[in-house]
Amino acid sequence: MPRLTHIALHVADLQACIGFYSDYCRMAVIHHRDTPGHKVVWMAEPGREQDLIIVLLEGGPERPMLENDYSHLGFAMTSKAEVDRVARQAELNRDLIWPPVQEAYPVGYYCGLRDPNGNYVEFSYGQPLGPG
Repeated sequence: MPRLTHIALHVADLQACIGFYSDYCRMAVIHHRDTPGHKVVWMAEPGREQDLIIVLLEGGPERPMLENDYSHLGFAMTSKAEVDRVARQAELNRDLIWPPVQEAYPVGYYCGLRDPNGNYVEFSYGQPLGPG
């Protein structure tokens, strides 16, 4: 049975993306490979290093998202207050793209951010996946 282990994203600014996923998602770098012309970073949530990671590959183009494109990475939060906290921080940093909204189950309460490369990242509470 296949098991999802990682998602790899080519990014234009590796350091900015490391900062984003560290600050907002509380992820940490668990592996770094730096060879001439090729930088790769693995990031994981503490305690989930063997479950699912994000691989950031330096050198990709920025990803402008179309207004009707809802492709995103999703992170579950432990409360609506945590979703609101992330949204406030993102608004100050001009990273917020979807302000917090409550929708029917299974969508729940969520907000959306744009990472430095243009990828959308959702923070939610009340979905059947993850905490909350």
